Amino acid sequence: MTPPGPRLRIGILPARQFTLAALANFVDVLRLAADEGDRSRPILCSWKVLSPDAAPVESSSGLAIEADEPLGDPARFDYIAVVGGLISGRQQLPAVSEDFLRRAAARRIPLIGLCTGSFILHRAGLMQGYRCCVSWFHRDDFLEEFDGMIPVTDRIFVVDRDRLTCSGGASTAHLAAYLVDRHLGRAAARKALSIMIVDEDIAAERLQPGLPVDLAARDPLVKRALLWMQQSPETPQPVARLARELGVSRRKLERHFAADLGVTPAAAGRRLRLAQAAALLAGTRRPVTEIAAATGFCDLSHFIRVFRSTHRMTPEAWRAARAGALPGAAGAAGAAEPG
Repeated sequence: MTPPGPRLRIGILPARQFTLAALANFVDVLRLAADEGDRSRPILCSWKVLSPDAAPVESSSGLAIEADEPLGDPARFDYIAVVGGLISGRQQLPAVSEDFLRRAAARRIPLIGLCTGSFILHRAGLMQGYRCCVSWFHRDDFLEEFDGMIPVTDRIFVVDRDRLTCSGGASTAHLAAYLVDRHLGRAAARKALSIMIVDEDIAAERLQPGLPVDLAARDPLVKRALLWMQQSPETPQPVARLARELGVSRRKLERHFAADLGVTPAAAGRRLRLAQAAALLAGTRRPVTEIAAATGFCDLSHFIRVFRSTHRMTPEAWRAARAGALPGAAGAAGAAEPG
C-alpha cells in the first residue's frame, strides 16, 4: 500500500535579496516537525523552493539558493509562501511569478508573506481587503508605498482568512509553528521549536519585540495601551484620548500603569519612542531630524535633550559609538550637536 503523502505542503518563492533568516527559520520548523528527531525527511510535511528559471536566487546577505522545482501548478501545495527582504528600489517578483501567485489565489490556495513578502503580495494586488502584518521598523516604508493602507505593526503575525503575514525574523518560526500546530498537531510544533531552542510558541497577538525591557507589561490593559502607542509613534496621543480609545477613564489607566510598570502612561510612551528612535539610529542611515519626527518628538532640539538625558550622549554620538567609533569620537560628535 502506498504510504500517505505529507499533510502539509508548502511552496516557497524567495524574492531577489530575500532575508535568509526569515526563510531558514520558517523551513527549519517544517523540517523538524516533518520527521523523527533531527532526520529531516519530508514525511509529515514538505517544502519546495520555486523559481521561474534555474538561476540561483541571491539573498540580502549575498548567499544564494537554488530552486527545487519550476513554478508549475500551484494546486500541488497547501500554501504558497513569498519571502521578502530588502525593499530598496521596490523590487518585485518577475511577472511570471506574480501570475503564479494570482493563479494560486484564484484557486483559494492561502498565500503567506514572510518578512517583507507582504509588500510583494500588496504590489501584486493580492492583499486588498486583508489585514497585513508589517514590522514596526518598516511601517513608514509601507505607508509611503501603499497610500491609505494601514498595516498591523503590533503583532508578530496576522492570519486573515487565506492570507498570512508576519513581521520577519524569528516571527517566521512562530508562523510556521502555527501552521504545523494546525495541520500536524501541537506536539509536532512544540517539538520543532524545542529543538531550535525556542522556549515557547508565541501567539499572533504577542507584541512585536522592540519595547524596552522595563516595559514588559503583565496587566492586559497596560499591554493594550502599549500596543496603541507602538502603532503610531510619530503622533503620540494625549493620555486622556488614549484612555477614551481603550474605553476606560484616565485615572484608571494611570493606576494600572503605576501598579504594573511604576510609571505614568506618558513616561512609558516616551520610553517606547526613545527605544524606537535608538533602533532607527542603529539600523538605518536616516538623518537624526527625520528620526526625531518619525518617533513623535516636536523638534530636533527636544529630541536631542530627551535622548541625552537617557543615554548620556547625543543621538549622533550614540550612533557613532554603536558603529564602533574610536574613543573620543562620541564626545566630539556630542560637542558638535545643538541642544
